Amino acid sequence: MLLDRHDLELPAETELLLMLAARAAFVRQVVRPALARGEILVADRFSLSTLAYQGYGRGLDLDQVRRMDAFARAGQEPDLVLLLDLPTEEGVRRQRAAGKGGDRIERAGAEFHERVAAGYRELAAGRGGDGPGSVRVVDARGTAGAVQERLREALRTAFPGTFPAPAD
Repeated sequence: MLLDRHDLELPAETELLLMLAARAAFVRQVVRPALARGEILVADRFSLSTLAYQGYGRGLDLDQVRRMDAFARAGQEPDLVLLLDLPTEEGVRRQRAAGKGGDRIERAGAEFHERVAAGYRELAAGRGGDGPGSVRVVDARGTAGAVQERLREALRTAFPGTFPAPAD
């Protein structure tokens, strides 16, 4: 319903609540058990995405989105957020080249996606540095291999004991 029903006009508040319901389940059913087992967990979306898409993109009040997100994640905070920075047009080109038509949110239009991108940049600028919830911006232009190497380097820098440099 949230992504695949292109015929539905979901109010921004409904979209937010559905995203946060999924986040609450994810934190309780996936994140906490994985961390309790001592595992490293990588997620492709979390709180920063909600602030960018529903706050900046849909225009919902950022403070209210932050409060509701905090409730959904029950105090869970990522150690690091890697933000893949790619011009909107390049993202659209990549989707088309891969034969993807786009889900309901991806079809929201260029203005929406520009607001989301601007929101990500603003949020990242305010959360740089080290420590829980910090954001590292990674250039996502170029080949998949080049982007993967940039991601690996960001992880090696943030967690040198967990992600050591490759042997020469």
